[in-house]
Amino acid sequence: MRKTTIDTIRVRARAGERTRGWLIAGPLALPVALGRGGIRANKREGDGGTPRGTFRLRRLWWRADRHARPMTHLPVRRIRRDDGWCEDASDRLYNRPVRVPTGSTADRLWRDDRLYDLIIELDHNTRPRIAGRGSAVFIHVARPGFAPTAGCVALKPGALQRLLARLGPRTRIVVG
Repeated sequence: MRKTTIDTIRVRARAGERTRGWLIAGPLALPVALGRGGIRANKREGDGGTPRGTFRLRRLWWRADRHARPMTHLPVRRIRRDDGWCEDASDRLYNRPVRVPTGSTADRLWRDDRLYDLIIELDHNTRPRIAGRGSAVFIHVARPGFAPTAGCVALKPGALQRLLARLGPRTRIVVG
C-alpha cells in the first residue's frame, strides 16, 4: 500500500550560503530561500533568522481569488482581506492570527506581491508562546531570485504546490 503523506521534511542551508538552502521531502529536493539571518537556534523577533528545530505543520492558508483549492491533506483556510498575524510581543494575541483593521501594522496575509498566496503555518513558538521568541514563521512563496525572507522558508509556487500534495497533519519539518 502506497503512503499518501510524508512524515518528515528537512530543511538545511546550502553550503556557504546561509540564506539559501534545500528542502528534502522524500524523493524531492527543492531549493528554498531562508531568513536573512540564516538558521538560528535562538530565534528572536525581528532577527531575520529561520528557527532551528522540529515543527508541526498546522494548516494551509490560501488565496482563493488566485488559486483553486490546493490538493493537500493539511487543514485548509481561505485568506480573507482582513486576515493578519500579530507580531507585537506585548500583545496578548502575539504569534496568532488576527483580524487586521485598516491602518494596522500587523503582518497582513492578503498581499499584492503573491508571497502569501499559499502559506503553511508552522507551530514555532506556540506551546508555550514566549514573547519575543519569533512569530509568523511560515512556508510560503519565494521572492524572485530566492531573495532572503524575514525568517520563513520559501519555495517557487509550483514546487510549493507539488509539496502540498504530500503533506498532512502528521508531517513534521526539521530545520537545521
